[in-house]
Amino acid sequence: MPWKRRRFLYLGGLACGGGLAAIAQRLSPSVPLAATAPRATFNLAQSRSPAPTGLFAPRRGDVRLVVISDLNSQYGSVDYEPEVDRAIQLIPDWQPDLVLCGGDMVAGQKSTLTVAQIQAMWAAFDRRVAAPLRRAKIPFGFTIGNHDASGALNSARRYLFDTERQLAAAYWRTPAHDPGLTFVDRAHFPFYYTFQQQQIFYLVWDASTAEIPEAQLTWVAQSLGSPAAQAARLRIVIGHLPLYAVAVGRDHPGEFLNQAERLRSLLEHYHVHTYISGHQHAYFPGHRGELDLLHAGALGSGPRPLLQSNLPPSKTLTIVDVHLANAATDYTTYDMKTLQVIDQQQLPRRIDGPNGWVLRRDIPLTGKTAQAMQAI
Repeated sequence: MPWKRRRFLYLGGLACGGGLAAIAQRLSPSVPLAATAPRATFNLAQSRSPAPTGLFAPRRGDVRLVVISDLNSQYGSVDYEPEVDRAIQLIPDWQPDLVLCGGDMVAGQKSTLTVAQIQAMWAAFDRRVAAPLRRAKIPFGFTIGNHDASGALNSARRYLFDTERQLAAAYWRTPAHDPGLTFVDRAHFPFYYTFQQQQIFYLVWDASTAEIPEAQLTWVAQSLGSPAAQAARLRIVIGHLPLYAVAVGRDHPGEFLNQAERLRSLLEHYHVHTYISGHQHAYFPGHRGELDLLHAGALGSGPRPLLQSNLPPSKTLTIVDVHLANAATDYTTYDMKTLQVIDQQQLPRRIDGPNGWVLRRDIPLTGKTAQAMQAI
């Protein structure tokens, strides 16, 4: 993959001093990167801008995204972990153009939950997450997770959690809950849909289970191949389950998408820049082939360790700064317990899961290394 697509910031281990009060200071704006930028190397002066308190904040791109995922607590819970509340409090001060959620906003996927309990969960989500973002006038793009409205089918090919899907749809289709997106196609919203913003085309598919139906994949191809999608500077796809497993305990069938290589080929065919996913409850910024893979960590309960890593699990939030001139993205990821920046170089260089390997985002795939990797 061309390095201009993946400008990577090594910010780990640098002080984020001042804690919650400091990090909530307004970030300083900066100019976009030059279109001819070479492979990214760490440059403190270029990569970060000092905030008024001395806290160093991410350098802002042309478009700023904040990526969160897996907010839920135990089944049926109407409460959220402190890290979720902290993230929602901090997000407006990062001044993002868009918040993206990798799914699992509520704690469903349990057949004994009543209509009243499910509605109460969505009401709690609205109160603690969605409403504050609406008040801040920050658009909210999201994908449905297995705990929101699982697409699992029974032997009769009917939804096992049909009530949850109906109530999720009812919540999101209520005008008062408008996520503030500029839709291109919302016929199947909130399960799969497309929208665009600031020269970026976003496609959300229903990856709440391991199998994406063929009819939906036909829609994916038509949407990504459309004039609107192809005219965009970047194309980003969001789904709950990842293409490849990266976390302990989420490395068996059903925890990642079936036919990962076929799906990756489909996305690459239409020049998708990044696939953003949740579900693994572990942050890993990776790539395979021509596709960037952002595995978002969990903000809610149950963070997991990465495969082939001795690092403890952490709850994370990722800021993605997009530079449109050269289709480059910078990641800055915070441990939301400590408010320290995650040191990307401490993460595994490569993760080998049951259905394929993923390289860390800053590790190039070139020459003999590429040939060896592709042969695996």
